[in-house]
Amino acid sequence: MARDDDDLEPRTKKPQPKNLEPMSVEELRDYIAGLKAEIARAEEQIKAKQAHAAAAQSFFKR
Repeated sequence: MARDDDDLEPRTKKPQPKNLEPMSVEELRDYIAGLKAEIARAEEQIKAKQAHAAAAQSFFKR
């Protein structure tokens, strides 16, 4: 059977870093603000998932 090297590559590739060179200072600040907002959103999701897991663990320990 022939080996398919495509099976060895990850199915989802990491996005390439954004080219910051052509961006102005104001565009960079806006970009950073957007990234910070996305980080805050991800951190809120982590807290919600941890709370859900803790509630489930507490329920099943009874």
